[in-house]
Order: sequence, then structure tokens, then C-alpha cells
Amino acid sequence: MAATRFDDIEGLQKLISEQFGPFGPKLKITQAMVNQFAELTRDRQWIHVDVERARRESPFGGPIVHGFFVLSLIAGLPSGSFPEISGATMSVNYGADKLRFIAPVPCESEVHIRHRLAGAEKKPAGTLLTHESEIHVVGAAKPSVVYRHLHLLA
Repeated sequence: MAATRFDDIEGLQKLISEQFGPFGPKLKITQAMVNQFAELTRDRQWIHVDVERARRESPFGGPIVHGFFVLSLIAGLPSGSFPEISGATMSVNYGADKLRFIAPVPCESEVHIRHRLAGAEKKPAGTLLTHESEIHVVGAAKPSVVYRHLHLLA
């Protein structure tokens, strides 16, 4: 499929879909990664970092990944496909419309992501794209994170 220019609003609107694209490659989230995130953010809640206590006391049977850690993977976790958009010299995170943490991600599990383009509109400073992303634990029927986010392309 040929790339669509970031300022071709009609072309971008044709790419809007109710359906998500396929999942991208898997990423295993290890306890060591979770511990590093906990140190960086100072969120050392036992349900994330105390493996033995989480096994004994957590309703999830073990430690779970911070929701914001899972969310942060959207920036670099590749999806299976997303429309190629060309011509923009920058993309700025413009905000969020909706964020939900639906299901826990157990430490040591694999996750993958899929996206869909949900909107495209012309703005004075460029083109505002609305993306919707789902991050799933591999094999899970429902997503762990659903995020509707905005990007301004110029």
C-alpha cells in the first residue's frame, strides 16, 4: 500500500476503520524490567515488586506489571500494520481521549499491540490523528490496555 501524505485529509479519512489491524511482535515483560520501572518511577507497590508476597496475598497469584509501564510500551512496541503516513517532519503527542486498564498483565508474560486509525482532521498547526491502541497479553481474549490517543503531525 502506498503511503498517504499527512496533509491528505481525504486520503487519511479513507484509512479510518472500526477494525484493528493485526498484532505485532511479542515482547516478554520480565520481573527485572518491572523492578527497573518501579525504581525509575518510585512506584514500589508490593503487588509489582515483591514476588513472594504477591504470590501469597495478591488476587492475581503473583506480581503484575504497572499499568503505566504497559501503557508506555505503545511508544516503541511495533504493531502488525498501521497505515504508512509520509511527509510530516514531526509528530507531537497531543493528548488522550480515553485510557482504560482492563485486565492485569502478569510479570513474565508476553504482550503484543494492535492499532487502528480512528480519526483525521485538519488543524491550523497540521493534521490531528486519533489512534486507538490495544495491548493484550498474548492469547488473552480481552485487552489489558485500551488507549485512544492524539498525535499532531506537521
